[in-house]
Amino acid sequence: MAFPVIGGTQESGYNIDNSLRFNNPDDPNLSKTFSSAGNRKTFTISAWVKRGLMNDDHALIGQGGTGSNPRGLIFFDNVLRFTNNTSGSITDTDVITNAKTRDSSAWYHVVAAVDTTQSTAADRVKLYINGVHQTSLATATYPDQNFDMNWNNNVLHTVGRYPANDAYHMDGYISEFYFIDGTQYAASNFGETNDNGVWIPKDASGDLTFGTNGFYMEFKQTGTGTDASGMGADTSGNDNHFAVNNLAATDVTVDTPTNNFCTLNALNNFEGATLSEGNTKAVTPAGSQNGLVPATMGVQNGKWYWEVKVPTTNYVAVGIIADDKLDKAYLTGANSSTRIVKGDDGTKFSSNSSGGNYMAAYEGSILQVALNLDDGEITFGAGGSWANGSGLTNQTFATSTPAYTDLNSSSDFTNKFILPVVSDENQGTSDTFEMNFGNPSHSISSGNSDANGYGNFEYAVPSGYYALCTKNLAEYG
Repeated sequence: MAFPVIGGTQESGYNIDNSLRFNNPDDPNLSKTFSSAGNRKTFTISAWVKRGLMNDDHALIGQGGTGSNPRGLIFFDNVLRFTNNTSGSITDTDVITNAKTRDSSAWYHVVAAVDTTQSTAADRVKLYINGVHQTSLATATYPDQNFDMNWNNNVLHTVGRYPANDAYHMDGYISEFYFIDGTQYAASNFGETNDNGVWIPKDASGDLTFGTNGFYMEFKQTGTGTDASGMGADTSGNDNHFAVNNLAATDVTVDTPTNNFCTLNALNNFEGATLSEGNTKAVTPAGSQNGLVPATMGVQNGKWYWEVKVPTTNYVAVGIIADDKLDKAYLTGANSSTRIVKGDDGTKFSSNSSGGNYMAAYEGSILQVALNLDDGEITFGAGGSWANGSGLTNQTFATSTPAYTDLNSSSDFTNKFILPVVSDENQGTSDTFEMNFGNPSHSISSGNSDANGYGNFEYAVPSGYYALCTKNLAEYG
């Protein structure tokens, strides 16, 4: 059984291959100034978004270049907000939902559908979240009828930030980005409800009229040019390609609305680690008392593989934790429902005591983790080899020794969900972890996927083991 991931992928006939990861501190964005204005009264914005950090406001797309008032489709205080101010400092349009978007493990579908020619004010701006028209609003300031917005004007438009004042930098993942010039579409033009009542994407591009300035970004390319090979490529047929700013090829990921990958859990980060790179990187603060950061996906059966790049050389530890210990009282130290291996000396550690020398020190390397819940084992390796159980890392996986074999018998784990976890095991030091559940933010020199073709790993995935993503969870979890 798999730990539930709300907003995760569900099986459908339509699969999305890629998303683009935005890391807030880097000021990542895609930018374009249209050569001429399109329809400034009627347009639609649609995208799937998996949020990273929740403590800042993030723009999905913004427009304009001067002025202090926001002009964008923004995640504002964890709600969805659409704004416009065509001139000066007067905000003529401001629609804010009451619904919260604060699940960092979930993919959300958001739509802003605008048509100022509508006679009913509430029909001039419609916001949708996961297919539901948001009628419960915190703020509802609608434009005048037939009002020309600054949207779709020949001004700067930026995906992933708000142009004015260099603000509202996006943090997380964006997939399936549509901008429609001249038509107010509903969310049902881009998604549908499956047999389980869950909102999922559908293949929409062939059924849409994009208009002159419309574009469709699939994020399949890894280039940095403003062309069909760039990350900001428009595949609608309009060739409205966007310039690429502060993004790299590693930001094109396989974490998508139809195959949601595991990340670190921003909502269980009680000791204040700094998360970044779409919650695949953690830096623990100096002074943290053995703070642990768990992942977003837990399992009770199956065989699972992930990697952790550990560039620091302090006191790191990597392993697993039971879901009933995901509270601050237990995240301040090792406990009986944790099985970890320390990086500075390769010793096992659980129940607040050392389990002896297991593998070579792995700090400054890439750690491999193979969790086998069919047999109740977890095995570790580093640098492409696996542990021998007595202090060396020099085995193939077939000849390796598990660190722990009690996961199916110990009351610490039976009938509980087991999650990956990273930990700073020494108060006063700061440590860095770069997670790879198949969606790495760091460069991979070789590239290996599991037997289903999912994930991108540095080292070969052991036979029968799989990446922690929702397609694999649906099959093996």
